[in-house]
Amino acid sequence: MSMSEHAAVAWEALPVPASFLVVDDHPLFIEALRLSLASAFPDARIVEANSIAKAKEAISANPPFDLVMLDLSMPGTVGFDGLIELRTQQPKLPVVICSALEDPRIVHEAMTYGAAGFISKSVKKAELAAAIRDIMSGSVYLPASYTAEAAGQARSASGLAQRLALLTPQQLRVLMMLRQGMLNKQIAYELDVGETTVKAHVSEILRKLNVASRTQAVIEVSKLDFDAIVSEAGRAPHK
Repeated sequence: MSMSEHAAVAWEALPVPASFLVVDDHPLFIEALRLSLASAFPDARIVEANSIAKAKEAISANPPFDLVMLDLSMPGTVGFDGLIELRTQQPKLPVVICSALEDPRIVHEAMTYGAAGFISKSVKKAELAAAIRDIMSGSVYLPASYTAEAAGQARSASGLAQRLALLTPQQLRVLMMLRQGMLNKQIAYELDVGETTVKAHVSEILRKLNVASRTQAVIEVSKLDFDAIVSEAGRAPHK
């Protein structure tokens, strides 16, 4: 093998620096996350976005990211909408949740919607770096409070996630627009399709969610709101 061939092999063997997209609007946590990422992956490329819209732009404008670090409570989004939008745009892109919300139902729903892990914002820097390493190696990281018993209770609490999983990416987009109060004509314009196509999507959405009207579909999706989950958990009897 020639020297140039040896050099080529050596070059190919070099690890490619990890690439992260941090989606958060809290400067202090972004800084802490940057330090943890730098600790775990010294040569990492880190891109920041302070809204879901900017995150989607970053995903489209940059080379593929290895991991997205997403805060669920982002401006302009309700509940799990941000996670669903990013997963719809890039289904194969791993998205790990970094949130101050640790209710087992929220953790369970996030994982059901395709999150690659769930990291509490209360963890220390060393644990945060270790969690990121685990997720990058293919493991699933969950809060210590997310026990088997809590997972079982969360699974029995709602079947909405399973029904939403039946929707295609385009149907999910239509559903999110219905939630925003948009009419068929407006949805058709945004998606650049005909109103007949939108009506067909709506019919499929109603069928898959097992509801009879657009209003009922919106009410079902409103259950994705964290406030509804937390308040319902607060009303539930404690054992």
